[in-house]
Amino acid sequence: MPGLIHDSEEHAAIRATVAAIANRYGPQYFLERARSGGDIDELWKELGAAGLLGVHLPEDYGGGGGGMAEAVVVVEELAAHGMPLLIWVISPAICGSILAHHGSEEMKRRWLPAIADGSQKMAFGLTEPDAGSNSHNVKTTARRTNSGWSISGAKYYISAVDQADAILLVTRDADESTPEKSRLSLFVVPTDAPGLSFQQIDTSIVSPDQQFTVFLDDVEVGADALIGSVGNGLRQVFDGLNPERILVGALCGGLGRYAVDKAALYANERTVWSTPIGTHQGVAHPLAECHINVEVGRLATMRSAELFDAGEQAGEAANMAKFAASEAALAALDQAIQTHGGNGLSHEYGLSELWFVTRLMRTAPVSREMVLNFIAQTSLGLPRSY
Repeated sequence: MPGLIHDSEEHAAIRATVAAIANRYGPQYFLERARSGGDIDELWKELGAAGLLGVHLPEDYGGGGGGMAEAVVVVEELAAHGMPLLIWVISPAICGSILAHHGSEEMKRRWLPAIADGSQKMAFGLTEPDAGSNSHNVKTTARRTNSGWSISGAKYYISAVDQADAILLVTRDADESTPEKSRLSLFVVPTDAPGLSFQQIDTSIVSPDQQFTVFLDDVEVGADALIGSVGNGLRQVFDGLNPERILVGALCGGLGRYAVDKAALYANERTVWSTPIGTHQGVAHPLAECHINVEVGRLATMRSAELFDAGEQAGEAANMAKFAASEAALAALDQAIQTHGGNGLSHEYGLSELWFVTRLMRTAPVSREMVLNFIAQTSLGLPRSY
């Protein structure tokens, strides 16, 4: 259905290509793989071959030379076809963006083409049991050795590490840190490195991308594993976190579209007492409000991508987009389930199983409360609350 976003010719072409691939698989493909714990390798490889995993990455390293605005179109359109791909946000967006900005030439040539064509994936390791929203409190520690670094610690709620060839790891640099202030260093660590192991976290999330605890027990990496400069990891991380927030906004925009479209179709077709249920304002008005809020979230997301691509300060806009889009998506999905009545809980209609992954977006990658803290402090000039 028409909305507030009017694509350029380039974006319309990207959207049409994504839609054509997504339609060949269908939402049931995604849900069946998600239920069974299976993979979506066929879809992932086809997206890579079509240039849709690296649209935002530099052309010199196998990407499309675009920006976050193009990535938004891809991620949103996949979700709008019932395929919210968390791994897209993690591997091409977070890890790809950090490597493109701060990786060595060797590291870029080693990883970016493989991320862009879908032949390899990279997980992102920031969150820890005692350092969720507070990246300054990271305990996983890197210590210098004669040949590089030794890394020990644990990471929590790490998505899709079982699919990944490496993990982009955020560590506390033991040599650069002081008791008063932690300094962070970033590393690319192969997932098959001796001393690295992971254990799946049992959750209610229905997704091919599972969640894991990652354990690091004196994992040895060479000097070439360091991203950028030692102790400068916090600044480097934010070159991945703003894209993460923007693309979570895109994912939620697509989920919201999917939910509203399914509900509107059902409300037009489902007849009770010889009248389509969409005739009744009790059904129509909540769906209209959901559509408005989803479109506002999409606009905020696209605007945040434009600011990021222009090199402007995008933190405020990215957080607002993530907040608005995730709230709208969850409300739209809940209303779509309600519109379907009992059928909203049926596997056939493909709505209820998306509830938990949509609900996750209110908590991750940054909770709605932390977004409000950020906006209160930086946008409104209110006293810091933490």
